[in-house]
Amino acid sequence: MPDVKHFDPDAVLDRAVRLFWRRGAAATGIAEVVAETGINRSSLYATFGGKRDLYVAALRRYVDRQSRPVFDRLAADGRGLPGIAAFFDGLVAARCSGEYARWGCMVSNAHAAQDGDDAGEREVLDAHHEALCTAMRTALAAAREHGQLRGDVDVRSAAQMLALLAYGVNMRSRAGAGPGELADSVDAALRSLSPLP
Repeated sequence: MPDVKHFDPDAVLDRAVRLFWRRGAAATGIAEVVAETGINRSSLYATFGGKRDLYVAALRRYVDRQSRPVFDRLAADGRGLPGIAAFFDGLVAARCSGEYARWGCMVSNAHAAQDGDDAGEREVLDAHHEALCTAMRTALAAAREHGQLRGDVDVRSAAQMLALLAYGVNMRSRAGAGPGELADSVDAALRSLSPLP
């Protein structure tokens, strides 16, 4: 007879996302995971593997539910630089106010703490970065079509720069930077791409 789970694995994974997002994997002990998820260690290990496996699954869940929808909206926006500005406006607002204020981004937090030994984590981080850069390239291509970019702007390099700026916004907001400071940095980056008046 199959073992019947007395908990919802999806709900447990959602609680793990919140815990690891807020605290990070290294700072979170297995006892905290057990307390936060409400299931015992043996059930946790039987369902998800060890703490590291649960963390990587939570990181994937975060990317699927938090990051990808935002990237998809950016890629579909079509306005060019105004669409990129709106992406960053939303990012700054999410990082500086509301329920998850000052938590940063779970992916950016993982980049900062990553030691390179976990292939599963590296795969998630690399895929996230490529998806972000792809969305930025699409938005920048729209900007070029609308005449919003300087002629010498290389779209691929500019997309990488904007992706790094997004990581920087996430890290600085977690460290306490205010929305005005973050918005000023974004404005300066976007102005650097625009034709001179």
